[in-house]
Amino acid sequence: MSYAQILVVDDEPDIRQLVQEILEDEGYSVQVAEDGESARQAFAQQKPDLVLLDIWMPDIDGISLLKEWSASGALESQVVIMSGHGTLETAVEATRLGAFDFVQKPLSLAKLLATVRKALESRPQSRATEKSRQQSLTVEPLGHSPVMQLLRNNAKQAASSTSPVMITGESGSGRATLARYIYQLSPAAGDMVILDHSQANGANVYSYLFGAVSNGQPVKGLLDQASGGVLFIPKLHKLPAETLDLLSNALESDGFTPQGGTSLRPVNCRIISSACENLEQMVQDGQLPGPLYFSLNVLPLKVPSLRDRPEDIPELIRYFSDWFPNQENLPYRSFSVSVQNRMRNHSWPGNVRELRNLVQRLLVLGGEPEVSIQEIEDSLSQSTASIEAGDSGHEGMFDMPLREAREQFERDYLTYQLKKAGGSVGKLSDSVGMERTHLYRKLRSLGIDPKTVGNK
Repeated sequence: MSYAQILVVDDEPDIRQLVQEILEDEGYSVQVAEDGESARQAFAQQKPDLVLLDIWMPDIDGISLLKEWSASGALESQVVIMSGHGTLETAVEATRLGAFDFVQKPLSLAKLLATVRKALESRPQSRATEKSRQQSLTVEPLGHSPVMQLLRNNAKQAASSTSPVMITGESGSGRATLARYIYQLSPAAGDMVILDHSQANGANVYSYLFGAVSNGQPVKGLLDQASGGVLFIPKLHKLPAETLDLLSNALESDGFTPQGGTSLRPVNCRIISSACENLEQMVQDGQLPGPLYFSLNVLPLKVPSLRDRPEDIPELIRYFSDWFPNQENLPYRSFSVSVQNRMRNHSWPGNVRELRNLVQRLLVLGGEPEVSIQEIEDSLSQSTASIEAGDSGHEGMFDMPLREAREQFERDYLTYQLKKAGGSVGKLSDSVGMERTHLYRKLRSLGIDPKTVGNK
């Protein structure tokens, strides 16, 4: 659990309360301020590690407050600007004054938490300590089958190098987990920065990757953010052609020029990529630049599918059935040997992600202390039917980051249950087995309005 001090400054009560609750759930100590004056007082009383600062407030705007702190020499905290009216000029101005990053409203909770973690990890005095802490908390890719033991050994060897790593495997097999494992074992002092597919597509892709210079002030791009650390490129095969070409050119020339800039900047980060298993065919078909493929495929690692290592399934079941009760306060339920054997005989087209989601669903739904064979049969039938039918909702979740996928599942599940309960949170509390206060907070965090859902 983290004990970092965070100050949330926003004039909208709902946003203050929501962000405070979410951050406190993550283990942070949180203060809130409703305007500039209360923010000044809170900041002076106890210098926070991080300030989430809204731009528009009734008495003073966030940029002016940031200027004030910066000019006084008191800005030892990381600052992340929040606004629903963001522009590049505002981001440049905030960065020039010392802000770490800029997030737009409506807030994505997954992106906000990722930005908070990144900002706290980037504090100069704490980066080495944080990396050491992450290494002590490293969770190895699970499984003691021969193929997984070999994979871990190869990953440890790869971690000691600075060469690019290409991780291949089926969707849901654990490619991102292996990338984090390699980073945590590596000597890299910088952050692990993850390419966001939603930003790596469109008119702003160049500045997203390489940064920009506006009015003489730099705005860091992805490669600069990863300097001294690791850039992780998930789902390389799904990037648009323009993005692939830009990355290929930067790696071939070992440098890039920010948008609006004139000087060439070096590529100063290690790159770990993940992709499906048909990259060679994509190169032959002209869908993937050959030079990029050969630049990134220096140390290839393949994550085996779950059906190729069924002996690991009991270990995975034990891990997830303990993890959810400990981390998300879900009820504990046991999985008998017969249930585990039935799960070992499933083909798991969604791999580890499918197994994890199934365990989570069984714990959320609750029931008897021991999971029954019939529950497993029903759940596996539904999962198989959804995958075979190409259910766009669940298939889309497979490509999301874990936190966003979990939020989407919880939103769909609680919306469905709330409709059955006629919009009654009391009935919903009884049906899903959640305490009502916690349930209200969960609904608010997911953007679910019981009155609106109940009238549909």
